[in-house]
Amino acid sequence: MFATVPSEVQILGMYFPPLFVTIVAGLVCALVVAKLLNLTGLSRFFWHPPLAFAALWLLATALAGLFLITP
Repeated sequence: MFATVPSEVQILGMYFPPLFVTIVAGLVCALVVAKLLNLTGLSRFFWHPPLAFAALWLLATALAGLFLITP
């Protein structure tokens, strides 16, 4: 009836917790968005770029968690 959260994810024979996979997916998404912001010049509007990247990473991880880890 309800979908269960997987307790571990197998990648190339190694087992990882699903939150780790979600964090890595969020990091990759944040890196892509940061690269696009740098290429277009929109990153100049950020007061503190490392803090903005951390916020992007958190947002991307939360969004990836909604789609990768289904409750």
